Amino acid sequence: MPWQVRPEGLDLRVRATPRGGRDGIDGIEVRADGLAVLKVRVRAAPEDGAANAAIRAVLRQALGCPAAAIHLAAGATARIKTFRIVGDGPDLARRLAAAAGG
Repeated sequence: MPWQVRPEGLDLRVRATPRGGRDGIDGIEVRADGLAVLKVRVRAAPEDGAANAAIRAVLRQALGCPAAAIHLAAGATARIKTFRIVGDGPDLARRLAAAAGG
């Protein structure tokens, strides 16, 4: 899975697709290196943090949590990003699995 449950919530690996034509979650992908990522596409361009903000909004909507609970932990300018989400880790994992189609 692209997430790891932690005592304070979970860490989530995302593969970002900016300028993707729509905002949404496209499922889970296991890359050639074995790393699992949640595929998220957004309409926003990767300029001035707009795509990162749009990804946060997609995650917020899918998880039903406040925007303040979602923090970009790593990969601000990279295609693979890590988001730290504060809350009930097992519940967040269930919601992500449902949003990813699994």
